[in-house]
Amino acid sequence: MKTEEIITKTAALYSRSLTDETMEFLRGIAQDYCKVKNYVYGRYSGIVYVNRLTPVYGILNEMRYCGLRQQLNMPTVYYELAISEAVGDIKGMWSMLKNKLRSLINENENLSEEDRLYLRTVLKINSVFAAVLNRQKYEMPEKTKDIELDIKRLNNLLCRLVRRHLKTPKQQKADCFLVSSNGYRADENGLYLASRTPRRRVFVPVKGIGEADRQLRIIVRGDDVRITFPVDVEARKRGDYTNTVYAYIGYSDMLTLSNGNVYGKELGSLVTPETERLSEKNNERGRIYAAYRKKAEQAASENTEMQDEWLEKLRENNFGRVKYDEQKRRMREKTQNFINAELNRMFREEKPERIVITKPVTKNRAKNYSKPLNRKMSRSFRGYIRDQIAFKCRLNTVELVEISSKGTGGICSSCGSEGKRVKADFVCEACGYHSTIAVNSARNIERIAKSGGKHDEDAD
Repeated sequence: MKTEEIITKTAALYSRSLTDETMEFLRGIAQDYCKVKNYVYGRYSGIVYVNRLTPVYGILNEMRYCGLRQQLNMPTVYYELAISEAVGDIKGMWSMLKNKLRSLINENENLSEEDRLYLRTVLKINSVFAAVLNRQKYEMPEKTKDIELDIKRLNNLLCRLVRRHLKTPKQQKADCFLVSSNGYRADENGLYLASRTPRRRVFVPVKGIGEADRQLRIIVRGDDVRITFPVDVEARKRGDYTNTVYAYIGYSDMLTLSNGNVYGKELGSLVTPETERLSEKNNERGRIYAAYRKKAEQAASENTEMQDEWLEKLRENNFGRVKYDEQKRRMREKTQNFINAELNRMFREEKPERIVITKPVTKNRAKNYSKPLNRKMSRSFRGYIRDQIAFKCRLNTVELVEISSKGTGGICSSCGSEGKRVKADFVCEACGYHSTIAVNSARNIERIAKSGGKHDEDAD
């Protein structure tokens, strides 16, 4: 892993309670920012613009003269960033769609290897991909010029897949916006944001920004705001960090090392109750939504108004998401803070010069997963843990190595035989070895890493 001297991380600051006038301005900018993004999504996320998203200046020029900014009376420093962010989201949408199409192409048993080669090549070359979707002429890619293919059939297949899986992005929440460095002034007292009136600023009291000259994200909350911005920190080289750590990332216990040390034992007790609470809450809300929709459809078919007192009360008290989203946010931040604290403790105590973990395991499509397991895995913080390990390794100039997870789960770390998993325990009948699944996996990671073994497939 290459060491970098300067690391960029995200800092967050919170303002004090703001006046009603200031909050009204901030909420108005956030709503207009959301409107601009949704306008860009609707106008530029179709197949006509798939090859016209880069560079973004062309779309910016079109949007400058469409009249939307004047209609919203929105300052340019917010308007143009909303456009740029929306275009970036559209690019990300097309990237994810292409990854989805590659998976579908690989799984299609009716395609030959030559067919798959052609389709994968089309997905790789954006100009050809755009021409195929828009039924335009294009030059055949070099790799497929000498192959006999039913081009019409393959292009039709690709167009059908895109129509089936293409979804226009949509900004649901109007609670945040970006502002560039020329849209604010910061000093020791706080932040002065560009307002809708020329040469006037809106003051936001927040300490710690100083003479910031970078792009800010303003997140509007109840009666205050959260401000995030990038900061540069120097990577630290620690002379006493000399150990090699072999770590297994788990669900209940965050990190289990091959030496038996465990960090983040309470992770499961944080995540599992919240998952169960959300499941129960979502089921309850689902029944409420279903009852409301049924009553609304009945009223519409009978051409009458919904005047039932219980239904109006139901809608007023249960259809909002403010409290629901706020509870989720607080619990997510609490869990993330716990993860970071435990990772910092691991670095302090283990003093690693090198950390070895496994690569992420792709979900097995052949298995039928239960809904409770799907909910559990969807709320797993493993991805966040991996990202934070990578960031803290860069920050402390620690080498991070990822190996294949093949052979780390069901193999005995003592004798190499197949073992059995009994709930959270691992038992080997061949040699009598007994430990937890996490410890056995961590020791297998150490064994494979020391032997230099490499695998082509990931399997748990």
